[in-house]
Amino acid sequence: MAKYRNKLPQLGDGLYITDGGVETTLIFHEGLELPDFAAFHLLKTPEGEAALRKYFRTYAEIAKRFGTGLILESATWRANADWGTRLGYMPEALANANCRAIHLLEEIRDEYETDQTPMVISGCLGPRGDGYVPDRAMSEQEAETYHQAQVETLAGSAADMVCAITMNYVEEARGIVRAAQQVDMPVAISFTVETDGNLPSGQSLKTAIEQVDEATSGYPCYYMINCAHPTHFDHVVAEGGLWLDRIRGLRANASHKSHAELNESPEFDSGNPVELGAQYARLKERLARLTVMGGCCGTDHRHVEQIAEACSPLFRTAT
Repeated sequence: MAKYRNKLPQLGDGLYITDGGVETTLIFHEGLELPDFAAFHLLKTPEGEAALRKYFRTYAEIAKRFGTGLILESATWRANADWGTRLGYMPEALANANCRAIHLLEEIRDEYETDQTPMVISGCLGPRGDGYVPDRAMSEQEAETYHQAQVETLAGSAADMVCAITMNYVEEARGIVRAAQQVDMPVAISFTVETDGNLPSGQSLKTAIEQVDEATSGYPCYYMINCAHPTHFDHVVAEGGLWLDRIRGLRANASHKSHAELNESPEFDSGNPVELGAQYARLKERLARLTVMGGCCGTDHRHVEQIAEACSPLFRTAT
């Protein structure tokens, strides 16, 4: 049963960490195979489920140590129709995988949650196409129809909210919000930006957020920025403006490299965790409503630890 759906605690003043790059950790640190970067596929075996459980426990321990809240983001970024079909999932099996991913997080929450470390379960949605390139652009209506099944499945689970991560054009984001509205599910939208601070579509982050809000009467609980290094977008937030109050979350990349450079790089780039933590602290000065902090490509528990170390003194307690 959803615990926080009617009142998401991260909309308050406390710090809520979330995880790093789940695929990064599972592939490069744990040596696991993730076809199409589909972490949910691990739920097919006891060994895979154990790897996911170990992964989320790591972040629960960090939240407990620093006295922060925690957003438990489900491993369902690829668990939508097209990607599921590529992996051999029929609709019922895909729905079951989404539900199992949420149930795993329920067990983590039951094990670790305290009054000092509230834990929100978020059902992760990913793009229909590539996370870096808007290569399968849909209309808003097409996107709503496409994502409806996964949103409805997650709404029928114990998930407190859904979060659409690596959105790279505005129509898909709007469609997801429409699908969430239909089932009264809280939703956050996380946009990917390039090295110039704009979406891969070329649209500015400011305009993208404003267009989603205008089309949906401001339905998203908040917005996030992910899959980019802070140096790629700090000049955007430095410009100021009331629209920045809609940004509550960051999941930055470890590397300074562009998406194209990361795709072509023969070496794994984990960046500098200490530097990243300091950059988050500086961004908090410009993003007054920022409460959700985690990582994306190249990051792991070391980066999130440094983020918590640098930023927890800037916040009230999570409760």
